[in-house]
Amino acid sequence: MKSGQKAPLRRSDMNPDPMVEFSVWLQEAERAGVALPIAMTLATANRSARPAARTVLLRGVDERGFVFFSNYESRKGRELAENPYAALTFHWLPLSRQVRVEGRVEKLEANESDAYFDNRPRGRRIGAHASAQSRVIKDRYFLEQRFADAVREFEGQAVPRPAHWGGYRVVPDLLEFWREGEHRLHDRLRYRRDNAANWVLERLAP
Repeated sequence: MKSGQKAPLRRSDMNPDPMVEFSVWLQEAERAGVALPIAMTLATANRSARPAARTVLLRGVDERGFVFFSNYESRKGRELAENPYAALTFHWLPLSRQVRVEGRVEKLEANESDAYFDNRPRGRRIGAHASAQSRVIKDRYFLEQRFADAVREFEGQAVPRPAHWGGYRVVPDLLEFWREGEHRLHDRLRYRRDNAANWVLERLAP
């Protein structure tokens, strides 16, 4: 192999379980010092199929799927209520790697959202009460006043999780692992669920 040439990504390199493989890739990104490796693009669409994308943070991953938290009344929350499917993209540029995920979305159980919320810094818990996410507001002063009002409201007491805030889990039916290749002959290895809910691993043309 020529110096500097990237080794091809082979099917034999991949774990049969894509969630295990993802965890390996995430850990390698963390060890490599990739800035904020848990950042992911979340794409949703409303009932009219109009798409929207934004960056959110991965807050948990296991065999069940990928977890993030948000305001249920935000644009993403409203779209997921209308169309409970989403796509995620992780792009780890220093490693020349990317992972795409597609699947249905479900809300976490209330106790799971409570547990995460209770471990957030107090200011962020108060902010969840103060901000009507994605709504038009007059100016920043309005937002700062809402926050100050919430600080006074919860002074000397615990800040409860608001009913409009909590977690989601993307339950994947497709994951694609991408690695940059020489001459743009990139490696694309896709896992998809078949009718028996087993994972099928396929190579795609770049």
